[in-house]
Formats: sequence, structure tokens, C-alpha cells
Amino acid sequence: MHVVGAPARATRRLTHAQGADRTGLGRLIELTAAHSAGDALVTVALAGALLFRLPVGQARGQVAAYLLVTMLPFTVVAPFVGPVLDRLRSGRRYIMAGTLLARGLLCWGMAGAVHTSDAVTLFPSALAVLVLSKAYNVSRAAIMPSLLPADIPLVTANARVALFALVSAGAGAGLATGLSAAAGPDWVLRAAAPLFLLCGVFAVRLPRHVDAPDPEEDEPRPRWRTLLGLGPDVNRGPDMNRGPGARPGVGSLVGSAVGEAMGANAAIRVQSGFLVFFLLFLVQDGHLRGPGPTVALALLAAAAGVGGLAGAAAGSWTRSRSPQLTVLATLALATVATVAAAFVFTIWTAAAVALVGAFAQGLGKLAFDAIVQREIGEEVRSSAFGVAETLLQIAWVSGGLLGLVLSLFVAGPAGLGVMSAALALSLGRLLALRRRRLATGAATA
Repeated sequence: MHVVGAPARATRRLTHAQGADRTGLGRLIELTAAHSAGDALVTVALAGALLFRLPVGQARGQVAAYLLVTMLPFTVVAPFVGPVLDRLRSGRRYIMAGTLLARGLLCWGMAGAVHTSDAVTLFPSALAVLVLSKAYNVSRAAIMPSLLPADIPLVTANARVALFALVSAGAGAGLATGLSAAAGPDWVLRAAAPLFLLCGVFAVRLPRHVDAPDPEEDEPRPRWRTLLGLGPDVNRGPDMNRGPGARPGVGSLVGSAVGEAMGANAAIRVQSGFLVFFLLFLVQDGHLRGPGPTVALALLAAAAGVGGLAGAAAGSWTRSRSPQLTVLATLALATVATVAAAFVFTIWTAAAVALVGAFAQGLGKLAFDAIVQREIGEEVRSSAFGVAETLLQIAWVSGGLLGLVLSLFVAGPAGLGVMSAALALSLGRLLALRRRRLATGAATA
């Protein structure tokens, strides 16, 4: 009991530090960590044959189909899930619990489908699990400001959640890999089912102040954020849709700030998807010199994992009050690393750019979440996060498809050169937009 109790008490002290126990942030961190472990179990259970049990040529076709299919749930998240969450603010705990309980039941059903190779049941269930996972993430991000202790900035709070989620997901993936090898992927899904069900119970036990009053009947219904209009609805007046950090009378400027952060994160996600599939098929095709394919893939995966943890840790330690600058800095860092790897391309520079890219993705997303949570009003915050999830997924899929196609025609340096040019153009455009926005703000001040 002491072996288990001591780490549990140490974890509780970390999750509940700096007043997180009083506001309920500690409970949300623990719930999200368990949720991430369950997602890792599902991912490992469903992953196997897609990449490594097929010839490389067939795998490319399967991966392309997979990438296109993964975009489908996000077309549901943006126009439907966000507005529903915005309209049902008084039941946020129960909505979060519902997504978890439904995933538990779906995992139990998918276990039978995996065991009997029933694709008709498996794939719709897997898509439903993905939609529910994103709905949970949207809800979690939307309620964060209501659980924020006075002395913890939003970036730091988001980073603390992400750090524990990443560690939990890594532990869950390791457990799932061993269980899958010993008993089969169906038993991994059976293990995920009670975990999600238990998480659903704990979601209901989040503090009551997570729930906010529903909008009045005569209150204008919030419009869901369009893909081209992410940000506050400036037509509703200077004091609507504005978070606690916004300045009076600058609704349009706030919208531009959110849009800039979204553009930077989308560019980083394009690079992330590109690196995953471009480097994967370079290794499988034997075009990346170094250790054998298994060792090379393990090295790249480990580098990306370390980078993600480093990004979350950096966000947890930072006290920055300027998340806009953090977002642009992460894009600049990813651009420089990609350019350097294009000039000196080896397995080690490929691992380095994977590490830096994962770091930039993790820290940039934390800063973006803080910008949305600070600047977007509660009445449309879930919709904004729903659209953000859609845009980021589309960006990642687009990068993955680009990497898959380029791996057929170009070598490593040329492929990274193409991505370097795209990142540099995105960075230059966003810097120009930021300079124009600040100049406009100074002129109207």
C-alpha cells in the first residue's frame, strides 16, 4: 500500500498546488489525465495493422484514407457541439460526464467488433469515440477560466493540465502495448471501458461553479464561430463576447489577435502532420540513413514525445502575460529548426526537428488556448474552441497528406525545404498582420 500511496499523495500535492484544490482545478487535472490515459488505450488498440502489417505501397493508400476519414468528426464538432455547449452552460458537468460514459460503452462494443473483425460496427464506433473525445476537450477548455486560481496565469494552468495528460497518456500507451501483445487489442478496449465509466462518475463531482447560468430566452443566440471568423463577434458591440483581459472598445483587434494565434498554430500543425508521414515513409522506404527502421522510428517517436513534454513543462513554468508573443515565437522556432534540418539532413537532425516541432506544437497550443479563454466571452467560447479544433485537425491532415505525397517524389532535404518555405511565408505574413494590428491600435487609442 505504501508503494502505491506515496506516489499518489505526491501526485495529489502537484495537481492541487497553488490553490488548485480550492477552485477545483486539481480535480479537472486528474480527470483529464485519466481521460488521456483512456484515449491512449483506444489509440493503441486501433492502431496496429494500418501502418506496419501492410506493404509500404498499400500502407500509403490506407493512411491517405485514414487521414481523410479523421476529418469527418471535426465537421460535426464545429457546427453542432460548440453551440450546444454554449446553450447548455448550466449542465457542463453532466455533458462532460456524458461524453465519458458514452465512450466507455462504445469501447465495450468495439472490443467485440475487433474480436470478430466487424468493420461495420468498428469504424462508426471509432469515429463516435473521436467526436466525443473532442467534445470533452472543448468543454474542458471552455470551463478553465472558472476554475483558475488567482495566482496562476491561464497559460500555466493549461500547461499543467497538458503536462499531466501527456504523462498519463504515455503510461497508458505503454500499458496498452503490453496488454495488446499479451491478450490482444480487444482486451485493451475492455480495459478502457471501465476507466471511461469511472471518469464519467468523477466528472459529475466537479465543483458546481463549473456550471454557468443558461442564456436568457430573449438573449441573442450566439452564432457558432465560422472557419473565417474565429474571434469575438464585433457586430454585437464593444462589451459583448469579451473576456476579462480585453481592453474596452477593441473588439475587432481582439478578433485579429485570436486569428493570428490560430494562423500560427495551424502552420505548426501542418508541419507536425507533414513530419509524421514524410519521415515515416522515408524510413520505411530506406531513404533515411542511420539505424534500422525499427530503431529509427523509435528514435523519432521518442524525440516527439520528449518535445511534447518539454512544451507542456515550459508552459507550466512560464509566467508570461503575452501569449501572443509566445505563439509567434514557437512558429519562429519551428521554422528555424526545419530550415536547419533541410540543409543538414540525417536521422539525428530529423529527430531534432521532430523534437522542436512537438515542443512548438505543445507550447503554441497552450498559449492559443489562453488567448481564447481570455478574450472570447463565455457565451461563445465553446463554439470558438470547436472551430479551433476543426481548423487544427484540417491543418494536421493537410500536412500529413503533403508529406505522404512528397515522400513518393523527393528526398529528405527537398521535402523539408518545401516545408521550410511554407513556414517562413506563414511567419512573415503573421508578423506583418501583427504589426498592422498594433499600428491600428495605437492610432485609435
